[in-house]
Amino acid sequence: MPKKQATQDESILVSAAKTIGTTAGKIAKLAGVEPEPHEPAQSQKVPKLAKKDKHRLPRREKKALQKSSS
Repeated sequence: MPKKQATQDESILVSAAKTIGTTAGKIAKLAGVEPEPHEPAQSQKVPKLAKKDKHRLPRREKKALQKSSS
């Protein structure tokens, strides 16, 4: 998919927005406004599945247990 070429109107708007943003930043810095400190993003690790603590008997013991209970 080819990129959409910016028209003359869009490029003027983008440059005006950048100019306004930098000017607002300079004024805020002179006024003594400090940006809020943000915490660095922490990666979201997906935990591994917890192993189930099933009590499993070997096949022969299991069959023997079933025969004895019936």
